[in-house]
Amino acid sequence: MIPLRLSTLGHPARLDIFRLLMRRYPDRVPAGELSDALGIKPSTLSAYLSALMQVGLITQERVSTSLRYTIDMPQVQHTFDFLLRDCCRGRAEICLPFALPFPEGATAMPERTYNVLFICTGNSARSIFAEAILRKEGAGRFKAFSAGTKPKSDLNPFALEVLRQKGHDISELRAKNVAEFQKPDAPAFDFVFTVCNQAANEECPAWHGQPISAHWGLPDPVKAEGTDAQKSLAFQQTYGALRNRITAFTALPLASLDRIALQKAVDDIGRTHAGESA
Repeated sequence: MIPLRLSTLGHPARLDIFRLLMRRYPDRVPAGELSDALGIKPSTLSAYLSALMQVGLITQERVSTSLRYTIDMPQVQHTFDFLLRDCCRGRAEICLPFALPFPEGATAMPERTYNVLFICTGNSARSIFAEAILRKEGAGRFKAFSAGTKPKSDLNPFALEVLRQKGHDISELRAKNVAEFQKPDAPAFDFVFTVCNQAANEECPAWHGQPISAHWGLPDPVKAEGTDAQKSLAFQQTYGALRNRITAFTALPLASLDRIALQKAVDDIGRTHAGESA
């Protein structure tokens, strides 16, 4: 099965689908969204998805009239394990640089101040919420940043009002392009979280230092319709969902978790609160 999986991933378009689903894990992504994000015709996409399912790399679930897809993580881990362990035949000088829990070789993150980046598309609401919440909830232990792949020029006024009501200091908040944090003098991040699906669907360069990454997607409150009160409620709900996730994140015993356990923990936070973004 391993050779078949590698052969399947040898096709550029199938590899693109696999990479996008890896970035979105643990989300189950609708076929239509995959088609739009990758520019693949639905009929062609269906054939590619079928090939990935046949070799056990992804799974399919029907939700109402929609087919949704996600990575079959145990099978993917088995594939990586074969490549990094069986193929290496115990040659530590080849395998260990890739298999160590952290680049430094430590079994867990040392106790220190951790840099965390939240990414969205516009960097006007969701990622700004996350930055402000972590600054307040994780003061002294975390340094929070946010950025957008296509940032707005101004922060959303409804988002700013929610933050004022919750007692956050908004004086230093601004919309920023993700490129600002990819410069040589940018902070080295320990964690990078995407909080909107569109940003997670986009290709981004690999982050220096191999930070732990996860997708905590939430619907965009900026798209809420109705009265101002109804729009404000959408922003309040988004704020609450992010606060729940960040509270769970800050409670993790980071200094005692190895990379595998920590990755599972941050993925579980996104999965546990998935109902909030339905």
